[in-house]
Amino acid sequence: MAQQPLAYLNPEFLDSQEARPIRLLSEYLEPLRRFKDQKIQDTVVFFGSARVDSRERAERALKTLKARGVRDAEEEFEIELRKSRKAVEWARYYEEARELARLLTAWSGTLQSENHRFVVTSGGGPGIMEAANRGAHEAGGKTIGLNIRLPFEQEANPYITEGLQFEFHYFFMRKFWFAYLAKALVIFPGGFGTIDEMFEILTLAQTRKLSKKLCVILYGAEYWNDVFHLEPLAEWGAINEEDLKLLCRVDSVDAAFAELQAHLMKHHMVPQTPQETKAPGIAKTRG
Repeated sequence: MAQQPLAYLNPEFLDSQEARPIRLLSEYLEPLRRFKDQKIQDTVVFFGSARVDSRERAERALKTLKARGVRDAEEEFEIELRKSRKAVEWARYYEEARELARLLTAWSGTLQSENHRFVVTSGGGPGIMEAANRGAHEAGGKTIGLNIRLPFEQEANPYITEGLQFEFHYFFMRKFWFAYLAKALVIFPGGFGTIDEMFEILTLAQTRKLSKKLCVILYGAEYWNDVFHLEPLAEWGAINEEDLKLLCRVDSVDAAFAELQAHLMKHHMVPQTPQETKAPGIAKTRG
């Protein structure tokens, strides 16, 4: 008889429905081990669209499009031109995310700690995620990318620190690592994924499910004021007036950095639970 593989080395078993609990546990234990090895205590998470490009690339694409000129369909060309001009406009947020991440990383590097504090973390992909990792990398600090495997493959950006690029299959395990290490979030313009992450964190803060005070910064008035208005939720009684204060709205790098620095110094220089003094400092769940 042929020798049978050990169960934990059997790919067919590990990919099976029965082994799902093992796969879930792996997406907790494997990151846990790497965060310990790299001495990551806590994070500041940057969320935002994967479709925002750097100013350099956006301007180059617009220049190329203009040089090509009208070929077949004038209407299609005008649509492309409008999109390309909008991309140059949107590039503002890439550059500002990059600068904010650089400032935050440079500041956190001056803190006296045996662990790495307030490490810039993103979803690991392009756009705002790349900008955040890039700014932290340029400041000489560690930076984390929590990437997710998607059918339309999201490639990890090149600015993530070696050993801190993670690949997740389960969205909820990825969200765990976003929520339970973060001391603050910065929400740049984005789509469904960005809004989903924001409201999940706001719900945890509103229900006081985590034993830490979170700062949630909504960056970019021009974009977010068009996208949604939360005041009717309070007017209808769906949330309390106080809940509106969970979001801090800013529109510049200086304002965002000032809010982050003030929040982190006031609430998180000394961890609130013994659990959070470790690397990683996973927040305690209340209740």
